[in-house]
Amino acid sequence: MNTSRLEYLKNVKRIVVKVGSSTLTHSTGLLNLSRIENLVRQLSDAHNRGIEVILVSSGAIATGVGKLGLKEKPKTIPEKQACAAVGQGILLHMYEKLFSEYGKIVAQILLTREDISHRMRYLNASNTFYALLEQGVIPIVNENDAIVVDEIKFGDNDTLSAMVASLVNADLLILLTDIDGLYDSNPKTNPEAKFISHVKEITEEIIASAGDTGSSLGTGGMITKIHAAKIATSSASSMIIVNGDAPNVIKEILDGKEIGTFFEAQNRPLKAKKHWMAFGTKPNGNIVIDNGAEKALLKSHKSLLPKGILSVQGTFSEGSVVSILNSKEEEIAHGITNYNSSEIDAIKGLNSCDIEKKLGYKNYDVVIHTNNMVILK
Repeated sequence: MNTSRLEYLKNVKRIVVKVGSSTLTHSTGLLNLSRIENLVRQLSDAHNRGIEVILVSSGAIATGVGKLGLKEKPKTIPEKQACAAVGQGILLHMYEKLFSEYGKIVAQILLTREDISHRMRYLNASNTFYALLEQGVIPIVNENDAIVVDEIKFGDNDTLSAMVASLVNADLLILLTDIDGLYDSNPKTNPEAKFISHVKEITEEIIASAGDTGSSLGTGGMITKIHAAKIATSSASSMIIVNGDAPNVIKEILDGKEIGTFFEAQNRPLKAKKHWMAFGTKPNGNIVIDNGAEKALLKSHKSLLPKGILSVQGTFSEGSVVSILNSKEEEIAHGITNYNSSEIDAIKGLNSCDIEKKLGYKNYDVVIHTNNMVILK
């Protein structure tokens, strides 16, 4: 048995469990009630152990497909959204009914990528999760499929669950799927494929071994699970890909049994806010800095002062994530700015003591604090 896995799992206090459509539904698209009942029992039992539980559940669209009697999953976004709108209520009602039999309270949280990309919404979502967990509630999360459009889609619940794990500082992300874990090649086409039980680092070889093994009812193949592992492990969450069929799979994982593929959390993970800046959002503009400021940021991990700023590119508000470029316009960092673009343009090159004289007010001495900055170089 791998001691690092066992030692890690002994100390797990908060888990995110993602369950895919293929695990929740029959091939007809209708709900697999025995699997859902089993999952609810396992999660309730983990909760009784004193572990905080968050469930990321697929299945809204597939449930809607079954309820509406459609022959296959629809292709267009409006049809998918209609199925999701029908299926989401059925799915949550089912969870609420089953969890209540074990004395558990559940809450529904619907997210889009925009909720993660926008810093205030990200923080609000995080605070909501923490408030629910403090009350002993089990949050049930899904992408807001009924209204989401391609530009703001996570694309799959593997990525969503990894972002949720980061959002709540989970110790462990468990992906329940219809395969045993990661192999060095596709076991469906290669009978000689070897199982990989432990991944210390996500290398090019690991990514290459993923291939594509999605099922007809889901959207996430193995490659999306590797991407999810990258997001999770860089925020100090370990991750396990495991077959969700086993009757006591979650208990066995928490007891340290070596099942599935275990992705080890990074030794030096990004802090939650910096992880969000690196993975969760796209910069709204650029700040170009001089060589002295670049050295202060990279070598001494200092905050960005107005004195070191050469120019501002784009229009953005206070609290936006921006790219910090060096004098050669190479991206060196992302950061959350304390001033908007026009204010920074007005105070660039000035000493901090002159900000109030120029603007008529001064909320901060620094344009971007080091705590709100992630170095990319």
